[in-house]
Amino acid sequence: MSSKDRRVIIAERLKAEGEASIADLAARFGTSEMTIRRDLELLEIEGLARRIRGGAISTQSRSYEPPILQRSTYRADAKRRIGAAAAALLKDDETVVLDVGTTTLEMAKAIGSQCAVTVITGSLLIATALDEKQNVRTIVTGGVLRRGEMSLVGSRAEASFADLNCDTVFLGVAGVSYLKGLTEYNLDDAMVKQAALVTGRRVVVLADATKIGRVAFVSVCPLTSVDLLITDAAPDGPTIRSIKELGVEVLHVEPFTKETSP
Repeated sequence: MSSKDRRVIIAERLKAEGEASIADLAARFGTSEMTIRRDLELLEIEGLARRIRGGAISTQSRSYEPPILQRSTYRADAKRRIGAAAAALLKDDETVVLDVGTTTLEMAKAIGSQCAVTVITGSLLIATALDEKQNVRTIVTGGVLRRGEMSLVGSRAEASFADLNCDTVFLGVAGVSYLKGLTEYNLDDAMVKQAALVTGRRVVVLADATKIGRVAFVSVCPLTSVDLLITDAAPDGPTIRSIKELGVEVLHVEPFTKETSP
């Protein structure tokens, strides 16, 4: 793991848990405490953490959402593998909702050229990716453009789902928590997801290992609303075990990655 990726994971863990000790972080990453101290110094310079005696605390709000271009490059390989696994579930003549997000965008890119499905999406990035798929019928919701995210939100976006009955809803989320369920950074995004959820017979969540155990600002729905979780998180992680106990099916894509928070 590169030092940059390690600092991103540390920042995410701090945001999810509030604080962390140098000793625990060193054990988690298998590095020296001096290396972790340097990481925390850089995170403090970036405004993402504040050092305290023996560790650090987060300075990030749970509503802080990294820019989409930054999110798309982070853990890109894991997102591609999760997206490909989700695309492989599609069957001809299905009607599906493809939610906004960097991992769902990878799913859109992975849809085969011969796959004949109808996709409803509020993401202009996903709609653009689907334009080259000749057998995919793409329906874009209305709504207000969320600047920087290229997604459509607001009452018109929510109303777009009111009279739809779909086979599967593929969701991207900011966090997957046993206690808090699915969570999102942005209130407007969360409301559109809630509107989309009720249209599908099946709900599939796409989330890489860094999302497992994380709690973001807005609750979207409980885990009992989810039928399938696709992730690269290790099968023996504490959150994953708890999710399976709720009856949620989990599809693991290799290589497995440890959860970044409990």
